[in-house]
Amino acid sequence: MKTQKRIGALLLMTLMTLQACSTYKGATTTSRSLQPISPEEAYRLGKLKNTPYLIDGRLYVPMSFDQVYAYEETGLASWYGQETLDQHNGQPTAYGEVFDPGLPSAAHKYLPLPMIVKVTNLENKASIIVRVNDRGPFINGRVIDLSAEAARQLGFYGKGTARVKIESVYR
Repeated sequence: MKTQKRIGALLLMTLMTLQACSTYKGATTTSRSLQPISPEEAYRLGKLKNTPYLIDGRLYVPMSFDQVYAYEETGLASWYGQETLDQHNGQPTAYGEVFDPGLPSAAHKYLPLPMIVKVTNLENKASIIVRVNDRGPFINGRVIDLSAEAARQLGFYGKGTARVKIESVYR
């Protein structure tokens, strides 16, 4: 037990040190009228957010920008629930951008932020390009959380979840 606590404390200290050394400068946009920074520009400017983070005692280590080129994943997608429409509209995402459920966006546990991916609903073959600018979903078995608008465009808003394929647009 003492060893686990020491390892946990060491991981937390390492994470805090990495966060303190981060070059992230904060939000890149605060309005729908402003264009958000592209992933390429974020990478070039050192504003790509891919530092490890801790959620409910679990350490998540996002992939590097270089790893994104070969990224492809299939799994269960969900959309930010009603609480998002009621409470999170206008709140900052993990990348610091203002969340708008009326715009297509996504949350992912391991992709660097921001990132652009293609999401295809495997049930109806509908596809959409989304900006990943948030973290989640933190529910076992789910690979991506989409905004309400993205879920509508993919045709699973009413159902709540769908099997999807996520692909890098940087291939």
